[in-house]
Amino acid sequence: QVQLVESGGGLVQPGGSLRLSCVASGFTFSTYAMSWYRQAPGKERDLVADITAAGGSTNYADSVKGRFTISRDNAKKMVYLQMNSLKPEDTAVYYCNARGRGFFATNNYWGQGTQVTVSS
Repeated sequence: QVQLVESGGGLVQPGGSLRLSCVASGFTFSTYAMSWYRQAPGKERDLVADITAAGGSTNYADSVKGRFTISRDNAKKMVYLQMNSLKPEDTAVYYCNARGRGFFATNNYWGQGTQVTVSS
């Protein structure tokens, strides 16, 4: 079965750091673009960062640019989100997403999410 399992969320003070991890199984990870999304209470789920299948290109939301870094390790089938200089507005549930081509359609897989709370 396809699985995406996030870890690394928790409570952190403003200015602190966290590293989120996502381990994938059940699909050809190395051919899928990977992304991190987040959703705060009462808001839509928004893209935070994404990375191409080979890891050659990354993209970030303006709100996190310069503070967050997405990376992947295709041998380990993992994707990471290093979050530095965290702000209260970063508080959200963070979701790992995989996107890639099947035979007839684009596949889109989601993890269960991990809570990140930034508070003093």
